[in-house]
Amino acid sequence: MSAALKVPSAPQLRVRDLRVEFPTRRGLLTAVDGVSFDVAPGEVLGLVGESGAGKSLTGAALIRLLEPPGRIAGGEIELGGQRIDTLPAEEFRHLRGGRIAMVFQDPLTSLNPLFTIGDQIVETIRIHLDLSPENARRRAVALLEEVGIPAAAERLDAYPHEFSGGMRQRVVIALALAADPAIVIADEPTTALDVSVQAQVIAVLKRLCRERGTSVILITHDMGVIAETADRVAVMYAGRIVEIGPVREVIEAPQHPYTRGLMGAIPSLEGSATRLEQIPGAMPRLDSIPAGCAFNPRCAFATERCVRERPAPMPSGNALVSCFLVADGTLKPHVKAKADSGVHAADVGPVAGASAPLVAVENLTKVFDVSRPWLYRVLQGEKQRFLTAVDGVSFAIPRGHTFALVGESGSGKSTVAKTIVGLVRLTAGRIMFDGTDISSDEAKGADAAIRQRLTMIFQDPYASLNPRMMAAAIVAEPLRAFQPDLSRAEVDDAVAELLGHVRLSPKDGVKFPHEFSGGQRQRIAIARALASKPEFIVCDEPTSALDVSVQAQILNLMRDLQDELGLTYLLISHNLAVVRHMANEIGVLYLGRLVEVAPAHELFSAPRHPYTRMLLAAVPSMDMTNRAAPAVQGEIPNPINPPSGCTFHPRCPLADERCKRERPPARQLGASQVACFKAEDAVP
Repeated sequence: MSAALKVPSAPQLRVRDLRVEFPTRRGLLTAVDGVSFDVAPGEVLGLVGESGAGKSLTGAALIRLLEPPGRIAGGEIELGGQRIDTLPAEEFRHLRGGRIAMVFQDPLTSLNPLFTIGDQIVETIRIHLDLSPENARRRAVALLEEVGIPAAAERLDAYPHEFSGGMRQRVVIALALAADPAIVIADEPTTALDVSVQAQVIAVLKRLCRERGTSVILITHDMGVIAETADRVAVMYAGRIVEIGPVREVIEAPQHPYTRGLMGAIPSLEGSATRLEQIPGAMPRLDSIPAGCAFNPRCAFATERCVRERPAPMPSGNALVSCFLVADGTLKPHVKAKADSGVHAADVGPVAGASAPLVAVENLTKVFDVSRPWLYRVLQGEKQRFLTAVDGVSFAIPRGHTFALVGESGSGKSTVAKTIVGLVRLTAGRIMFDGTDISSDEAKGADAAIRQRLTMIFQDPYASLNPRMMAAAIVAEPLRAFQPDLSRAEVDDAVAELLGHVRLSPKDGVKFPHEFSGGQRQRIAIARALASKPEFIVCDEPTSALDVSVQAQILNLMRDLQDELGLTYLLISHNLAVVRHMANEIGVLYLGRLVEVAPAHELFSAPRHPYTRMLLAAVPSMDMTNRAAPAVQGEIPNPINPPSGCTFHPRCPLADERCKRERPPARQLGASQVACFKAEDAVP
């Protein structure tokens, strides 16, 4: 199993037959099994696969940060020609953070909140480099400037909580680069970021590879990020690399059946009239990895040989593929079809033609009091401070349609959602549901009847499900609340029917949430939402925590349920490809204001507002591999002190003096409503 695709130049990192094991009371679990690859100087190698594939464990093993009882049980790791997996712990400790560094997913867990950014970077520099405190500080300023932190000298004395999410991730990258490492392992560095901030982090990584010659191992489940950033990509499944090759070839013509399934499960910005492909089953547990090819139980092409024998990596074109059917020519590279230019599936809603809106939001405004306590304000002479999270938002959703809200973090999307379902009380405006004002005091008496008809699916299913309740009890809870006269047998029958709706077995009802996969937990959350027989469901980032394969299952399920039950959705997501696949109409929010509302096909083909164009340009696209992505200007301003006039004007390339003075009203341009004085100039 020692085969590894050779890189054009001498490798910076060489990994052969890496094996990671976890001894347990139930036996020995193999989490990484015979992984081999090379990384050249200045190269970005992507590691992709579903959760549990072994991506993060491979990265942790390389930098020797495995959680006990995990251990490297075999293989070789060479850095710059020196074998490092056999180094004593103390010697490797000096290597870690020096010649090999890591960028973790959550920057807040990587930065000490009690120390300034400068203290942490200077400490790292002085541990690995022989520099005086003054020179180390100068180097820290230079590193912050290199990763794009404005006013670096002043920001050096700031604390982590004083930076935005994107800025904190840049600081972590600067920290990783403090001692000029030869290789950086970036574990999901963009997962929790908006598309605009994500684009900035991707640009920083690419520039570092180009200018410094630093090698990067990029671990992610986002194939768009891989397409934009990586030179080569390795696809992992059950602790093994099943395909590795140039990124363009793997994305455009995947060969291994698992790689084909992953690529087919990803929604496209260009659109397609077909359903997303689904990979049946789930990633096997470490204690039940199948014999032979680990993917054989989920593979539509598996033969008896696949069940008996484990395939070795074999050359196929410019790639290495672990598949007997590819090696003998039975399976040819699956060339991805170009997205058609016809009507997208979401552009034709389940309810044809115009209809009266089920939900109408009119001038919705929500203001939060963020002042310090009264006594503190009196003693310090401070005034009250208010944050306008939502500012005069209006939109309508016809029955059976999907309306999506998009925008960066802090734009007010989730506040709108929580206000509609009654979790947050509005400050002004009104919310009409099927002709009834559900935001008025008069509607409170009919609250239960109204609330039964609308519900919400939250972002993290694990956090929204009671860990002490079985799945059946979780799903039954709304039934007991809204239909207390139902007998136990009737409740049990209804729960079984609801689990069947989300493609789960009634036998799953006796399991607890922790016994399910992420996708199955989200299915339980959807079943619970359906229990009250709602007509309207607010979906707040329903797939953001899921792998692409599980995401495809949930999106297909949501579309099926919409077709079967006539459901109406409000979809909130930062994944614009998901929005394109699902939505009939889209609203773009910026600092609590709707800047553009348009049919999905219109917004993606001819965006009118400069902010919409910036968001779309920042989205990593698998269809634009190695493109020169446009630079994203600035970050979203502080909502407590928003800019005057058009709040987007500090970041807008078209802004003039009028934009700084006046707030642009929404006006109709074709099929779009746009709040911009320069909307005509924004059209390409």
